[in-house]
Amino acid sequence: MATGCPMMKMKKETDHPCFGGDHNKAGRIHLPVAPGCNIKCGFCERRFDCANESRPGVTSKVLTPEQAVERVRLVRDHMASKCGPELKVVGIAGPGDPLANPKTFETFRLVREAFPEMTLCLSTNGLLLQEKLPEILENDVHSLTVTINALTPQAGAQVYEWINHHGKRLDGETAAAILLERQLSGLEAAAKSGLMVKVNHVYIPGVNDHETLDLAVEVRNLGADMMNIIPVIPIGRFADCEMPSDATMEMVRNQAELILSQARHCKQCRADAAGVVGQDIDLEALSA
Repeated sequence: MATGCPMMKMKKETDHPCFGGDHNKAGRIHLPVAPGCNIKCGFCERRFDCANESRPGVTSKVLTPEQAVERVRLVRDHMASKCGPELKVVGIAGPGDPLANPKTFETFRLVREAFPEMTLCLSTNGLLLQEKLPEILENDVHSLTVTINALTPQAGAQVYEWINHHGKRLDGETAAAILLERQLSGLEAAAKSGLMVKVNHVYIPGVNDHETLDLAVEVRNLGADMMNIIPVIPIGRFADCEMPSDATMEMVRNQAELILSQARHCKQCRADAAGVVGQDIDLEALSA
């Protein structure tokens, strides 16, 4: 179990499919053990689920830590039986925010005990990142994704409906300013600790698109290794927003790549995704 920064500093090389590794050769699994969330993004809709939906915040069921370990075992053995890519990465990405759920770290501890060879990762909105960083390091988490959708409180107030910070619910620019400060300070601390850090950014035309490139500069300067710019899915507050075209996203990513390495194969995975990116396993059929 890693307890200090020197060990973490060795972790910049990776076969993680979301951090530059060959996503055709390494499988990953997201364990949906974290239902609670401490912010409300305008584009987040978790009230329904169907098998054809592929987006963050969606899961067929929330697992207990013990059930999560068994799912890792099931998927690992299934992938091994196919003599193809191996399961190498275990992540927790929701369906809420992992750092707002104690079961996240309970799950990591159990997974590490059962599968010490697995690479661990998590995704977070960053509100609790700095204060939870010691626990992240104690659990030997390798890499981190922080979703940052605004660089100013003005844009943030349009993206986020509210935040819940230590039991206090806030909204508007006040909430957005607190969230942004927590995200940036947490990212910097995580990068300095040796964690590999990717920044996800939901690109929303007319709302935060004017801040995307400046955000790339800011997070690069704070130590981020990679950025993943993804198009807004027109749901929730942004149901009437036109989804950016592939050509627009390609142009934005090309511009941002002059600043910071870009992830281009993201499929905006579900919170219970498993298998190779873009070729997810049918978990219901596998469990039958």
